[in-house]
Amino acid sequence: QVQLVESGGGWVQAGGSLRLSCADSGRTFSDNLMAWFRQAPGKDREFVAAINRRGGSTYYAGSVKGRFTISRDNAKNTAYLQMDSLKPEDTAVYYCAAKTGGVSDYSHRYEYWGQGTQVTVSS
Repeated sequence: QVQLVESGGGWVQAGGSLRLSCADSGRTFSDNLMAWFRQAPGKDREFVAAINRRGGSTYYAGSVKGRFTISRDNAKNTAYLQMDSLKPEDTAVYYCAAKTGGVSDYSHRYEYWGQGTQVTVSS
């Protein structure tokens, strides 16, 4: 069973940083590819970043590449999203997600989701 819980969201000024965490209380964390999505008010949920099971490969949306870093610690059953140089347009609810198999930027292909954490970036 996969149960994902995000933490680390909050309010930050433009140019600042936040680190999101996604903890899995289940026993199959290392079996799953992990990803982060976000959803701003009135917009569709969009892919942000993903990391493969062993952490050797990462994938980013163009809008965050070079500013965000995804990582994972399989010993701690936790995935992370380090967000630097934040912009007001990064404001959204951020969700972590897990899936078996390969990477995808389609949210409907992810089997497990956390409850989301709010990130607000002020200008």
